[in-house]
Amino acid sequence: MIITVLFFASLRESVGIGREQISLPESVTTAGELRAFLRTRGPAWDGALGSARALRVAVDQVMADDSTPLAPGAEVAFFPPVTGG
Repeated sequence: MIITVLFFASLRESVGIGREQISLPESVTTAGELRAFLRTRGPAWDGALGSARALRVAVDQVMADDSTPLAPGAEVAFFPPVTGG
């Protein structure tokens, strides 16, 4: 399955990329599994996407959680929580 992954704000700076298309292994079927898969890319990825880091995820521009399923062609965005005033 091929999906598009977007990284925003400090995540983009940490991993050095803002957007990419990824061909996922069959074992990656949810947003949480995608996050775990991306963490295996190396220390920068693990630090940016680690479980201790508060992150938001959206699938096809809808807020999601780790159990949200992924479909072929999905757009998954990872971003830090945003606060405003």
